[in-house]
Amino acid sequence: MDRFLSIQVFVQVAECGGFAAAARKLSMSPPAVTRAVAMLEERIGTRLFVRTTRSVRLSESGERFLQDSRRILLDLEEAEDAAIGTHATPRGNLHITAPVLFGRMYITPILGDFLEQYSLVNAQTMFVDRVVNMMDEGMDIAIRIGELPDSSLNAIRVGTVRRVLFASPTYLKKRGIPQHPHDLKDHQLVLSTAVGSSNELHFMDNGSPLNIRTTPRIRMNTNDAVIELVQKGWGISSLLSYQIAPYLTEAKLQTVLSSFELAPLPVHILHQEGRMVSAKVRSCIDFMVERLRADPNLN
Repeated sequence: MDRFLSIQVFVQVAECGGFAAAARKLSMSPPAVTRAVAMLEERIGTRLFVRTTRSVRLSESGERFLQDSRRILLDLEEAEDAAIGTHATPRGNLHITAPVLFGRMYITPILGDFLEQYSLVNAQTMFVDRVVNMMDEGMDIAIRIGELPDSSLNAIRVGTVRRVLFASPTYLKKRGIPQHPHDLKDHQLVLSTAVGSSNELHFMDNGSPLNIRTTPRIRMNTNDAVIELVQKGWGISSLLSYQIAPYLTEAKLQTVLSSFELAPLPVHILHQEGRMVSAKVRSCIDFMVERLRADPNLN
């Protein structure tokens, strides 16, 4: 039996909850449906369903294979549409990863508006402060901040952000504004460990790199917690400019040592599909690029 037909049969059995119901929907005989699933299980070397006399349910392997199978069938449908010149309608499941705060502040509202416009697309996000292997973790789109290593991934630049030092106006009024990175030894420092454990802060001084080893009073594992503590007037910290942009606008925080900042970091949208990008990925990327490039906090 054709491999794609076997996958179609498997998906129908999973969605219908049984072999007989899938057979009726596919206009096939129940033995043919059972045979197609058995051949597929033999080919991939694992059980896709747990069968009892009363029910049929997906195995753990079957649950994972179902997601991949739906994506395969959707990609095939879109490839056929592209081959005959038909503009495919975005549909299917979209998986997106981004840093935690970037995901909450930027991707969440953009994704909500995108899904409102494309009713046949569903989405799942993975907002984590680590580099996600897109292939291993099944991601369609990733947001990356920083210089990119050479890879086979496709990248679209949408803006830049800066590494900034900041504090509350209350703290700076009480403790004074540092004029040089060396002055930080006289201040209370709050450092984030969300993306690393180094106590070094990096600057540029008259065109030369300057690394300052610090002794923070407190190290916190989430950027939200750092921002909360600094707002309360507790000390000085370092994060990316987009992470504190709303608080700068509201004058709850202010930056310091701006003339010593490193060069801006690029922000990219990544995807791993080649020349033929699926409609759901292409449409979502186009939507994100327009919105992100228009955001003043990313320019």
